[in-house]
Amino acid sequence: MRSVRRAPVAATSADTRQRFVALLIGVLAASAGGLVLAAADGTLRDLPGLLLLVPGAIALRGNVFGAMGSRLGTAVHAGTFRLGMHSEGVVIQNLTAAAALTLVLSVVLAIMAKGTAIVFGISPTMTLADFVVVSVLGGLLASVGVGLATMGLAAGSVRFGWDLDNVMAPLVSTLGDLATVPALVLAAAVAGRSGVTGLVGAVSVVVASLSLVAAWRSRREQVRTIVRQSVPVLGAAALLDLIAGVTVERRLDDLLAAEAVLILLPAFLGAAGALGGILSSRLSTQFHLGLDDATPLPSRASLRDMRNLVTLAVPVFLLAAVAAHLAAEATGQTTPGLGDLVVLTLMAGLAATIFVIVVAYYTTMAAVRFGLDPDTYGIPVVTSTLDLAGAFTLILAMVAVGVA
Repeated sequence: MRSVRRAPVAATSADTRQRFVALLIGVLAASAGGLVLAAADGTLRDLPGLLLLVPGAIALRGNVFGAMGSRLGTAVHAGTFRLGMHSEGVVIQNLTAAAALTLVLSVVLAIMAKGTAIVFGISPTMTLADFVVVSVLGGLLASVGVGLATMGLAAGSVRFGWDLDNVMAPLVSTLGDLATVPALVLAAAVAGRSGVTGLVGAVSVVVASLSLVAAWRSRREQVRTIVRQSVPVLGAAALLDLIAGVTVERRLDDLLAAEAVLILLPAFLGAAGALGGILSSRLSTQFHLGLDDATPLPSRASLRDMRNLVTLAVPVFLLAAVAAHLAAEATGQTTPGLGDLVVLTLMAGLAATIFVIVVAYYTTMAAVRFGLDPDTYGIPVVTSTLDLAGAFTLILAMVAVGVA
């Protein structure tokens, strides 16, 4: 099939419309994931440490498939994207790398989660085997849907002229929120069964190890490069997400007392990460194509994208607060009230947005200047840093408003 070339910069009105619609869908879908999380309060209490996994597991989906989408978006803009299933093509190589990274990093996340719980004195917690089973099974279940959707978005960009830089980050983050939370809850049903859990955990570790070796030594250049560059940054990102998980786990009682905030959590973290992903993807494409320079001081074009991001943030976080309150009211969950929820969400959201702008720009700039692929490094660093900053700002806002 012939290559498809896109204009590198879409019209501003089209950009804004695509971004807002994608973020709107993201907030509503992520709120549904948050509702599942709030409804699983019994599971959260029965399996201490499960909430520790949530930010990292959600972020892993967005990091792996968001970076994949960013690479595909750059290929579309550069005219090198071919919509086909050839084993040497960009699509199959990205899918292969994403599958290997999902399995390997799910095991790594579980091991790091158990270690983090020990270091920070979170006790009691699930066994290591339980962590591995929940992380791997939940991750694989969620990744099937997110991976298929990522490919659908790539195909849609070719068919309908969507700009992947605008729609990929928010929609992949959304699907990660929507799919990962129920998948973790389902996988948690297997945890605690000593014989089954130990066997599944051991098999998962062996398969993940073999997958890592095969992908690391693959003859296909893109698979090999993506995996080798991604494993270190995704491992570091997982650590940041686990620290965010510690912040949330320690406030479990406060969150269960105001379950609307627990409903809000995936949407809030997803929206913050999606905003950063949009900016990171946009900058990555422009740096790749030579349309902007990776300089310490942002250019006018970069500053314009940053201003547009702040403009989008206010209605998006406002919608997240309203959706969480209405969902809590409709399902009989506890809520601090619409006014308090809106105030704490906007406070935390604006602080997180300012932070994400700085992190997104300088992470992407640094990747370019050090000769690394900003598509591979940008979204994982931005998303995971925002999970940590978002968790802190949300908890601080809860305290400031008097909810915690």
